[in-house]
Amino acid sequence: MLDDVDLDIRRGEFFSLLGPSGCGKTTLLRILAGFEQADAGAVVIGGRDMTGVPAHQRPVNTVFQSYALFPHLSVADNVAFGLRQKGLRGPALRDRVNRALETVRIQDFGARRPDQLSGGQRQRVALARAIVNEPEVLLLDEPLSALDLKLRKELQVELSNLQETLGITFVFVTHDQEEALVMSDRIAVMNRGRIEQLGRAEELYERPRTAFVANFLGSSNLIPGTVAELTPEGAVVRTAHGPLLTLHGAGLHVGQDVTLSIRPEKLRMERDDETEGNEVRARVDDIVYTGAENQYLLEAGGQRLMAFQLNADIGADEDFDYDEEVALYLPPASLVVLEDDPQAPISGAAP
Repeated sequence: MLDDVDLDIRRGEFFSLLGPSGCGKTTLLRILAGFEQADAGAVVIGGRDMTGVPAHQRPVNTVFQSYALFPHLSVADNVAFGLRQKGLRGPALRDRVNRALETVRIQDFGARRPDQLSGGQRQRVALARAIVNEPEVLLLDEPLSALDLKLRKELQVELSNLQETLGITFVFVTHDQEEALVMSDRIAVMNRGRIEQLGRAEELYERPRTAFVANFLGSSNLIPGTVAELTPEGAVVRTAHGPLLTLHGAGLHVGQDVTLSIRPEKLRMERDDETEGNEVRARVDDIVYTGAENQYLLEAGGQRLMAFQLNADIGADEDFDYDEEVALYLPPASLVVLEDDPQAPISGAAP
């Protein structure tokens, strides 16, 4: 169920709806497509009100997670199906189909049936069938989720390049945070039928407004506290770990309860006992090796924190061990003040 969703998607942009299962993103996509009708409000595409306009008359096409190909038809006939329904025949039909197949790089597979293709190739057929109709808006409902990781990453780049080449507005539904960050011009993060935050990928990641966005779009350490002092640089927040300076103090007042957010890769782990401010004492509780980086799970005054370090940056004297006592430096510019109700449940970091 959606709750007061108001969106302005720009012509020709790659726009993603990101959120967990059940947050309303697919429902919103189906309303845009005309498969479902909203209880209130309107859908306007290219300046035209689509209220009451059936799905097959809207200037949109949809690519589904399941591909929805006709198993008894060849690849070329699958791609041509929508055009035939519109009465197109002969050389014009063949030309449109061939151009669509070339665009998604499966021009050699036109005579095959879907069961003779790999998952990635079937996804390309579904894309060709959608773009051959030259829609104003292409709706994509988690189209890559059934593919293996390597192929998914390859198609992420191809989809992004395809959108730039065609200039068609893409509205892409996904629950994969990295996928949204890599591909999108802008992202709407959805939660419980509402849009929590909308903006560019970098903006959402670096300046999340709520704990949900901070923890859903990557991982984040959340630290509750109270504003103790306003300074020309920002604000000093009193926390269980001591005073912490944030440079994001606009609009705050002394005595206000707040939640600070900082990304794990922004934390700097040190052995130096010299205090330079904005430090938290912690103990290494666990270490997760992921190849590209070490993820340190830390215990700090009863709170679980996370710190990530690229292995390329770790030298012999910078590789920390289990149960080691460390100092965590929290750069003031990286401590973001969230807009959440500070009384709401807060976890130290995303799992």
